Amino acid sequence: MSKSLVVVESPTKIRTLKKYLGPEFDVAATVGHIKDLPVKKLGISIEDGFKPQYTMVQGKEKVVRALKKAAGHLNDVYLAPDPDREGEAIAWHTAEILKKKGRRFHRVLFHELTQNAIRAAMASPQQLDKPKFASQQARRILDRLVGYLISPILWQKVQRGLSAGRVQSVAVRMICEREKQIHAFLPEEYWSITAQLEGESPPPFLAKLVKKHDKKFGVSDEKAAQAVIKDLEKADFRVEKVVQKTQKKNPFPPFTTSKLQQEAIRRLGFSARKTMIVAQQLYEGVELGPGEPVGLITYMRTDSTRVAEEAMHEARHLIKDEFGPEYLPPNPRIFKNKKKAQDAHEAIRPTSVAHKPERIARFLSKDQSALYELIWQRFVASQMKSALFDRTSVTISASPYTFQASGSLMRFPGFMALYTSSNDKESQPENNETLPRLSEGMRLKCHRLEPKQHFTQPPPRFSEASLVKELEEKGIGRPSTYATIITTIRGKGYVDLVKRHFKPTELGFIVNDLLIESFPDILNVDFTARMEDDLDRIKEGEIDAVAVLENFYDSFKKELERAAKEMHSVKGNGLAVDLNCPSCDQPLMIKVGKGGPFLACSGYPACNFTRNYTRNGTGQIEIEQPAPDQPTDEVCEKCGSPMVQKQGRFGPFLACSSYPACKNTRSLKQKGISKTEFTGVKCLEKGCDGELVGKRSKRGRLFYGCTRYPKCTFAVWDKPVPQSCPACGTPFVLERSTKRDGPHLRCYNKDCTYKQPLRSSLTDNP
Repeated sequence: MSKSLVVVESPTKIRTLKKYLGPEFDVAATVGHIKDLPVKKLGISIEDGFKPQYTMVQGKEKVVRALKKAAGHLNDVYLAPDPDREGEAIAWHTAEILKKKGRRFHRVLFHELTQNAIRAAMASPQQLDKPKFASQQARRILDRLVGYLISPILWQKVQRGLSAGRVQSVAVRMICEREKQIHAFLPEEYWSITAQLEGESPPPFLAKLVKKHDKKFGVSDEKAAQAVIKDLEKADFRVEKVVQKTQKKNPFPPFTTSKLQQEAIRRLGFSARKTMIVAQQLYEGVELGPGEPVGLITYMRTDSTRVAEEAMHEARHLIKDEFGPEYLPPNPRIFKNKKKAQDAHEAIRPTSVAHKPERIARFLSKDQSALYELIWQRFVASQMKSALFDRTSVTISASPYTFQASGSLMRFPGFMALYTSSNDKESQPENNETLPRLSEGMRLKCHRLEPKQHFTQPPPRFSEASLVKELEEKGIGRPSTYATIITTIRGKGYVDLVKRHFKPTELGFIVNDLLIESFPDILNVDFTARMEDDLDRIKEGEIDAVAVLENFYDSFKKELERAAKEMHSVKGNGLAVDLNCPSCDQPLMIKVGKGGPFLACSGYPACNFTRNYTRNGTGQIEIEQPAPDQPTDEVCEKCGSPMVQKQGRFGPFLACSSYPACKNTRSLKQKGISKTEFTGVKCLEKGCDGELVGKRSKRGRLFYGCTRYPKCTFAVWDKPVPQSCPACGTPFVLERSTKRDGPHLRCYNKDCTYKQPLRSSLTDNP
C-alpha cells in the first residue's frame, strides 16, 4: 500500500501523530509560515486587484527542501496546519509548493490531538477553504498597506524607525484616551454613614444610610455628615422590612481564548503571550510517560463556548462520581455563543477529564500544570449545579432616614466547590456578612455611627486583562491576535507597563494625536470593528475580498496624500506647549530625538536650552529639573580632576568637575545603545533585582542586558521570554530563529535540550 504524507505546522505534533496514524503515513512540518510578503518592499500590486507578491520566508529553504523530499512521488498529501485562518494560509502555500500533476491535496482539521479526533479528521478530509484563505490574505494586505504606507510619513514628520499598525494603533489610542480621561478627572467628595446596630440577639451588624424621606440621599461634605449624625443620635432605629430569598449563581462557560487570557493574567500572573505559548504546548502534546505524547486540551484559538456532546457526558460522569449526584444538574449545560462568535471550534477544554490535574502534574512544567488545572476546573465546573445563597435584605427606619443591611450565606456550593473566578465581582455575592435573626417592627440598639470621607475615583488604567476584555467587547482584533497586539504596542515604545497597568509614553501620545488627526478612519474603533466584521464575512463567503480592499483603499489613499502634505512636522517645527524658556523667555517646543521627546527652546540656535519633561496628575507638562551633581571616585583622564555624575537628556553621564576649563565627559551607558525594549524577564545574576532589556546598537545588533548595568553585566544575545522552561524549570527561555529550525523557543540552560517551534511572526509594521 502506497504511503501518504501529512503536513503539520509544528514539529512538536509529529511524534503524537505518528503514534496514532501508523506506518502508512509520513508526517512533516512547515515550522510555521513558509511564504509571506517581502520584508523590504510593499509586496502588493494595488493596480492588479491587490495581488500579493509572496516570497519564501527567510531561513525556510531547508524546510521546503525537506517537504518536497518527503512528498516525493506520493499521490496524496494531507494538509493539517492549525485549524484557523493562519493555518489555512500555511496549507494553501504548502499546496502551491508541493503541487504536482496527479497529486491530490486534502485538508484535515485537528481540533484536538487525541486518537479518536485524529482518526476522525483523517477519515473525513475536506477541501482547502478558499474563503478562509481569502480572509487571512485580506487581513494581511490591509495590515501591510497601513503599516508600510503610514510609517514612512511618521519617519519624515517625527522620527525614523516609528511605525503604525491597523489594529495596534487603535489599541494605543484606547490607552491614550483612558489616560486623558484620568488627567481630566476631577474628584468629588462624598461621605458615607454606617451604623453599628444590634437586635434582640447578637451579633451586632452594620447598616448603611441610603435614603431620607424615602428618596435617595447623599452626603456631600463633613458639615452635612455631622448634621446627619446629630439627627441620628436622637433617632429610633426599627426594622421596617425583612426580605429573604434564595440567590442562584450559575457556573461560567468553558474558556474562550480571551477569557482564558484574562483569567491567566489575573490568577497566574501570566502575560497574554505567555498564556498562548503554554496553551499551545498543552494542545500539541505532552508526554505522560515514555513514548506517550498526548494532546491535553482542544485548540486554544477560539471565541466559541460550544462543547462536544461526548465531552459534556464525560464531565457529567466525573461530577457524579467525584462530587455526588447532588452536584449534577438534570440535563447537560449548553452555553449560547455571542452573536459574532465563530463556531468552527469548540471552547477550550481538556481532551479528557480523566487526565486530572493532580495525576499528570508530575509530567508538566509548573506553568503547564497551573494553566491546565485552570482549564480543567473551569470546564468541569461548567457542567455542575448552580451555587445557592440565602440572601437577607433588611430595611431599617430611623425617621426620616432609611438604612439598608444585607447578608448572604452559602446554602449549597454547587460549581463553586471546584472553581471560582479571580474576578470577585463575577464570583462572589456583594455581602457575605452574617445577620442575626431580625423581624419587622423590632427595635434596634445603635452602638456607633461612623461617618467616612470618600472621593470619586478616575477610571483605572488598562491592565493586560482589562485591555483584552476591552478589545474583545469593542470588536478590535480577534482572539488569536490579542497577545500579538499587546506585545507589539509595548515593544514599539508607545506604552509602558507601570505596576501591571498600561501608561502611554510621551512618544505614544505624540504619534497617537498625529495619526488621529490625519487618519480619523484608521484610528476609529467602530471603523476597525466593522473591518473585522468584513473579514469574517469574507471567511463565510458572503462578500468579495477585493471589493473590501478597494473600498478601504479609496478613502485611505486620500488620507495618505493629505497626511504627506499636512501632517504637522514635529521633526521640523516641534509641538507648541504653554511654557516659556527659563533662559530667554521664548516659547518652548516638544522635539523628538534619539532619547525620545524633550523640550527645546524655539529660539535655537541663539538659545540652546533643552530639558526633559514630565506630566503631572492633570496631564500638564512640567520641566524636569536636572539632578544635582553626584561626586564619584572617577578621575578625569585629561586633567586629573574628580569626575561628577550628571543627568542629561539621554540619561546619566560623567563630566569633569573642572568644567568649563575641561569639557571631558564619559557615557555611563553601554556604547552605541539607542533604544530600550523591555522583556519582563528578571536578571539571573545572584542578588540582582534588575530586568533584562533589549537595546539596539548603532550597528543594528540587538542584545539583552541587565538594567543594573554597569553594576551587573549579565547579558544574552537571544530574546528572553518570561516563561519557565517546561523541561528543567529555568526561569526563562530564549526566542531565536535559525535556518535549520526556523523561529523557536529554546532553554537558556545550555545543558537542557528543550526546544519549541513558534509560528512565524507576521507583523503589519515595516
